[in-house]
Amino acid sequence: MTDALKRLSEEGVAIWLDDLSRKRITSGNLAELIDQQHVVGVTTNPTIFQKAISQGDGYDQQVSDLAARKVTVEEAIRMITTADVRDAADILRPVYDATDGQDGRVSIEVDPRLAHNEKATVAEARQLAWLVDRPNTLIKIPATMAGIPAISDVIGLGISVNVTLIFSLERYRAVMDAYLSGLEKAKERGLDLSKIHSVASFFVSRVDTEIDRRIDEMGTDEAKALRGKAGVANARLAYQAYEEIFSSDRWSALENAGANKQRPLWASTGVKDPAYKDTMYVEELVAPNTVNTMPEATLEATDDHGEIRGDAVRGTYQQARAHLDALEKIGISYDDVVRVLEEEGVEKFEASWNDLLKSTQAELERLAPAEG
Repeated sequence: MTDALKRLSEEGVAIWLDDLSRKRITSGNLAELIDQQHVVGVTTNPTIFQKAISQGDGYDQQVSDLAARKVTVEEAIRMITTADVRDAADILRPVYDATDGQDGRVSIEVDPRLAHNEKATVAEARQLAWLVDRPNTLIKIPATMAGIPAISDVIGLGISVNVTLIFSLERYRAVMDAYLSGLEKAKERGLDLSKIHSVASFFVSRVDTEIDRRIDEMGTDEAKALRGKAGVANARLAYQAYEEIFSSDRWSALENAGANKQRPLWASTGVKDPAYKDTMYVEELVAPNTVNTMPEATLEATDDHGEIRGDAVRGTYQQARAHLDALEKIGISYDDVVRVLEEEGVEKFEASWNDLLKSTQAELERLAPAEG
């Protein structure tokens, strides 16, 4: 464990890895990252699984067995991905036990094609929780309009949730409200609130990518001066909203009943523009009781040359608001940016899911036993 990662953890930031593969599990790499680089959780998404399954031969035996049973490609994906999540959850179980359930978590996403179907999302979340059957799993549900009531229902069933694809401050407030509503439902059912955990995945780098693109199209010096700051400003204002909601009377009543705060999780923290420091979305978003899920390259960069200077969020809200206001003044609409990002986010995960279907189908056909 290096000083930067150790310091980050000491500042209250849980370091999660935004990647998973069977090779990472079986080689001992995941256990090594937990032991040496302070990784205390794992997030997955359809893109991560698509890359894992299409590379190497780590899945051949299982795929061969599934092909022999003539399962559908959807069932094959469920069996493959839940097996990886279950194994990763077992490796992280000591962390889960040591942190009283806060960390040691592995996330698995509902089928993104269900992002606009509330009832199907709830059904899928129940199915995934049952299939993985580990207490340290988080079911990922996108923060679409249909996803918001689904989050409330799933939390109300006592299932822990990672809310994903949050881009706007307004939607983030709706996510926190859905979490509290879900806890209230769980309390009415007599469930143990202390066993329910949640994180809200607020996306960072994609905000800069979209806004910088619009700035570059304008090409003015005034616009260019605003490049590369919106993602961090947006996330900092999200933390301000988190502080407000989780100091309310409504929250206090749930906390007194044993509930856990829903932590903000900084997602999409890999820096896309080489003009920016590759650890920017780690260093500038240090705040207590947060999670930063990093691609391996960002984890390694932080390990190598990260500069953790303490809390980088509280006390910055006025400056962050001024930055977003300046973007509005030059004609970049925040509401339009976050709308586009949510639509693109769902589309990208759907496209990855379709690629996952295709590559898994190809593997099932390649490894199918000869007839006869």
